[in-house]
Amino acid sequence: MSGPLEDNIKRWTAKRKTALVIEIIQGKTTVAEASRSFDLTPSEIEG
Repeated sequence: MSGPLEDNIKRWTAKRKTALVIEIIQGKTTVAEASRSFDLTPSEIEG
């Protein structure tokens, strides 16, 4: 992943959540990769 999401995320704002979802939809990352990168469970991402 690249861009603003790689910054040290301390708080998940709506803007950051939206950016992550868009990257997943566009195929730039997967739920599994995002889960590992941001220490989230897949269900947290899918929610």
